[in-house]
This record gives sequence, C-alpha cells and structure tokens, in this order.
Amino acid sequence: MTEIILVRHGQANSHAKDEASYDRLSDLGRQQATWLGEHMRRTNPHFDHVITGTLNRQADTARAMGYEITNQDKRLNELQYFPMAEALESQHGTPYPQSVSDYVHHLPVLMDHWQRDLLDGIPERFDSFTTRIITLIEELCGAHGRVLLVTSGGVIGMVVRHILALDNGAVSRIMLQIMNSSLHRLHFVHDQLMLGTFNATPHLDAPDRAHARTFV
Repeated sequence: MTEIILVRHGQANSHAKDEASYDRLSDLGRQQATWLGEHMRRTNPHFDHVITGTLNRQADTARAMGYEITNQDKRLNELQYFPMAEALESQHGTPYPQSVSDYVHHLPVLMDHWQRDLLDGIPERFDSFTTRIITLIEELCGAHGRVLLVTSGGVIGMVVRHILALDNGAVSRIMLQIMNSSLHRLHFVHDQLMLGTFNATPHLDAPDRAHARTFV
C-alpha cells in the first residue's frame, strides 16, 4: 500500500497583491508548521520521501515541520492566482477582490473561466495544471511506502477533484475550506486511490490555538 500525506503550507503573506510578495510564510505560518511537525513526530514520524514544490512557502513549511526535503518537484506548485485575477478583470470586467468576502465569490468565477479556457495571456492553462498534478500522484501510487507532499490549496483541491470526480463548482468550495497547515491523507490500495482524511488540523484543535486556524 502507498500512503500519501498532503500538507498545505502555513499561512503566507495574506496582504500580498502579487505572486512574489505572497510567497513567504508569516510568523503564524511558521508556528502552524512547527506545531504540525511536533504532532507528526508524536504519532507517525517516518516518511520514505518528503517532497515539496519549488515555492518558498512550501519548502519553508516542510523545514519548519522539522523534515529534510528529499526532492522538490514543480508539479506541486500552486496555480498563479494573481495574473489570472488580473486577466479576469481586464478581459471580462470581473473586479479584483478587495476582501475575504469578495474572494469567496471571486474564486468560483475565476475557476469557471479558467476551466473553459476563457482567459488569455495567463501563465498556465487549466488542463496543464491538472495534468501535471495527477501525473505526479499516479507516479507516487506506483511506489510503495509513505510520502509527505507539502504543497498548496489549489493542488490539493485538484487531487480531491480527481479522486471524487467533482465538478469545478464543488472544487472551488473545497479549495475555500482548505486550512493553512492542514493534513490530507490518501491511500492507494486495491489499485484504487482513496481519500482517507481531508482538511485535518489536529495540531490546532486545542482551544488556545483557535486563532491559528486560518484559510488565507
């Protein structure tokens, strides 16, 4: 059996307006990752492979968890939200979100336009994004052992979409609920990929850590 543990990076720079500025952990994000690493070492600390994307916030989360990275794979990198949001505004008149509430309504619209290939001049097409993620997951399913993947919410959403055959509206709602430093467990058994755990945050369950349960 292959077990794959997906972890979303800790809270990043939530006030950023571009990809480069967003790609760093906040102090809280580092603390979330540290707490998660402590929890995992108390429960089942061994991984045969620890793989992150090439983004700073992903690699820094793994390091804050206390793990040595064995490989970085750009297929785990997040969708590039900011240039797509700019394209959606300039080409279709959908304004850039100014608040968390705006973002909740904005993401499903962006995902719909992206899937239908209605955005020009963006860094990556929807089909390319989904293909690279699923290709990596299928490669890992062919190997035995336990793998930790530190990645981002959009990537995790696409993996869940693949396993459960969800439409894009459902995927948007899932992505909006994926918490920073959350844990998602996959099992490849009987030639099938199963979702065992979604959006778990056992390291944040204590009442005095309620402030650390963040989505952005």
